[in-house]
Amino acid sequence: MYEKEIESAKEQFGKLLEKQLKRVEAMKAQGDFIDYSKLDKIVIGVCGGDGIGPRITHEAARIIEFLLKDEIKKGKVELKYIDGLTIERRAELLKAIPDDVLAELKTCHVILKGPTTTPRKGDPWPNVESANVAMRKELDLFANVRPVRIPEQGIDWTFYRENTEGGYAAGKEGVNVTEDLGIDFTVVTSQGCDRIIKAAFEFAKANGKTRVTAVTKANIIKTTDGKFLDTFYRIAKDYPGITCDDWYIDIMTAKLVDEKRRRDFQVVVLPNLYGDIITDEAAEFQGGVGTAGSANIGKRYAMFEAIHGSAPRMVAEGRDIYADPCSVIRAAAMLLAHIGYNKEADKLYKALDICTITEKKLVMTGRDTGATSEEFANYIMDTISKM
Repeated sequence: MYEKEIESAKEQFGKLLEKQLKRVEAMKAQGDFIDYSKLDKIVIGVCGGDGIGPRITHEAARIIEFLLKDEIKKGKVELKYIDGLTIERRAELLKAIPDDVLAELKTCHVILKGPTTTPRKGDPWPNVESANVAMRKELDLFANVRPVRIPEQGIDWTFYRENTEGGYAAGKEGVNVTEDLGIDFTVVTSQGCDRIIKAAFEFAKANGKTRVTAVTKANIIKTTDGKFLDTFYRIAKDYPGITCDDWYIDIMTAKLVDEKRRRDFQVVVLPNLYGDIITDEAAEFQGGVGTAGSANIGKRYAMFEAIHGSAPRMVAEGRDIYADPCSVIRAAAMLLAHIGYNKEADKLYKALDICTITEKKLVMTGRDTGATSEEFANYIMDTISKM
């Protein structure tokens, strides 16, 4: 009855398999992580994105320039500004990342990126893939690292979210078999599981962490989540000094709210979709997604960004000058630490604590009742100057 529809769906599925198997071969051929200390010059790409992205990313870049002014003068560091990742241009070209923008990104070692708009049903834009998802795939940024630290509540979490597989890997390649049946795909590979889980355990080992937790739904999604969980416990055997355990995604969302249990978690490693959910929940404890930055790390490239959206309504209402830049400034601090400027990163983290918690002379409200993005960035730099 549905022979034609089934054959069409099988053809689309076959193409997806070919694409993913090529990716597996590419992962097998990868080399080691880049050593920034051996580079003559580190190129930092600054890509503002769209919505409030250009506004807040500009302020974070100013702070990086302030902290690394001597290194920039010596030619050890270069900031390269990359335009063109707006939703208007992406929609015009029907590409998640325009070719010229991607070429520019690939000339950089690390990237500071502003939020980008992802079209959804009902939006005036065509169905263009998420720029974030595309960038993670194009640059193979497999580890999304999101720290949440609130000492007074006993919270010190670091989340390692797999970035290139899971439910997002084939986000635009699902199949409407008939008008009544739609199917999406979850992709998991041995190589993808290995590298994210090893990265989480290596981070724990290097930073004195004693517990690594895996989050899956392997009791229901047995093949893909099952592979992730099996890999987790296999790799855990190589780290006998670290306690390992696992939780299902539904109960984990509850345990982060449990004041007694949540203090126990340290490093958490998750497949893509679950990581997206949990890290947004975790950010709320720190003040919301507007306060959190994230790192997207691969072996050759790394990208640092805010974890909130592009807030096009703020731009439409003329309020983008009041957008809170804290998230992308935190991302800038993570970038500095990643490329070896730990002293400068520590200063920035301390300044953020002073400016948002202890001293808090300026308040961000997103409106003219609060400070502008520029005023807040100036406050951060003034605070650093007094240290």
